[in-house]
Amino acid sequence: MRLFFALWPPRQAASALYEWAAQASRLSGGRVARRETIHLTLAFLGEVEEEKLPSVIRAGRGAGGQAHSLPIEQARHWSHNRIVWAGPNETPAALMALAGNLKRHLEREGLPLETRAFQAHITLVRKAREPRELPPLPAIEWPVGEFVLVRSALSREGSSYETIERFALDQK
Repeated sequence: MRLFFALWPPRQAASALYEWAAQASRLSGGRVARRETIHLTLAFLGEVEEEKLPSVIRAGRGAGGQAHSLPIEQARHWSHNRIVWAGPNETPAALMALAGNLKRHLEREGLPLETRAFQAHITLVRKAREPRELPPLPAIEWPVGEFVLVRSALSREGSSYETIERFALDQK
């Protein structure tokens, strides 16, 4: 199973990001993420044997964290992986803590992790060339009250995602 933990936006936020990405792709080329697949990855595990799924879920339950809001304040192009993304100017402290807690719990369970540092971003356009400019971002409300464990399946049409488990965050 190909697994990752993520934040999933509310429907309105996903629609606004999708519409913005369609505009951005006209300026950068590339393939727009499908509305239903827009998310922010907290931890990518990659291929995990099915018998390790209880350990993955245990790590998610142990991570915990505080509910918060995710500001969408900037959009950029990363030339090293040819994506256009949007996200906060600075990662909210509650989100950074959640990502760190999750990483520690996954490591305790002996689960595989990417080695790169967490950077809060939402990939919206893939295989993009650097645009001269990007359109202004719309005002987006993204309250974060939970995170999810997702199974990813690859196909010619792109990735399809199935939520395996939801993990509530503590309300303030």
